[in-house]
Amino acid sequence: GKALEVNQEVNCVTDFIHGCEDQLQRLKKQKEKGLLYGIPISIKDHINCKGHISSGGMVKFLGQVKEEDSVIVQVLKHQGGIPFVKTNIPQTMINYDCSNLIFGQTLNPLNPQKSPGGSSGGEGALIAGGGSILGIGSDVAGSIRLPCSFCGLCGLKPTGNRIRYIPAPEFMPTVTGVLGPMARDVDSLALCMKALLCQEMFQLDPTVPPIPFDEQVRLRGAPMSPSAQQQS
Repeated sequence: GKALEVNQEVNCVTDFIHGCEDQLQRLKKQKEKGLLYGIPISIKDHINCKGHISSGGMVKFLGQVKEEDSVIVQVLKHQGGIPFVKTNIPQTMINYDCSNLIFGQTLNPLNPQKSPGGSSGGEGALIAGGGSILGIGSDVAGSIRLPCSFCGLCGLKPTGNRIRYIPAPEFMPTVTGVLGPMARDVDSLALCMKALLCQEMFQLDPTVPPIPFDEQVRLRGAPMSPSAQQQS
């Protein structure tokens, strides 16, 4: 309900993922709940979900309904997450704004006269507006980092090929596109990465190195001492 309220204000949701409530009821009956059990998760428009389109903001893809979930959606569900909406993007996703001729312009919930950034702008707007607590965006040249910056959120662009590879456009063959989490705090990003980097991911996608999440990695960070700064 909150996602629908935010969408009415800033136009950030492109589709409701039917079956998410049925998925939750099935999860309740399972013994193994998963690290993301019961968490509603928003996903960027171009991430494939069975029975839904991945428009890329382009009219030519509107009739192409996907026959299966993408690897990341399968892993999210395996970990108990509930993908529930898809979010707006700019046409072709190669843009730092968030507008296309199908779904229109997405606004920044912090200031409706401003852009939420792109290309994961729908994710940024929905999470910043309180309509989602965890989202999956993608980044080639700032598409997670810019919306997070514009909307006051936390986001992570993982190392290339760390999470389901996205082919770069032909004119950027040396750039690796990656999927990554977006949320209001770093702890949520860490939990999402820990959940995604599991055996299910490694089995479904052999291009992903089978390296689990490292609990010792200092995601929060701390100011370096003057001596450490001098040494670096």
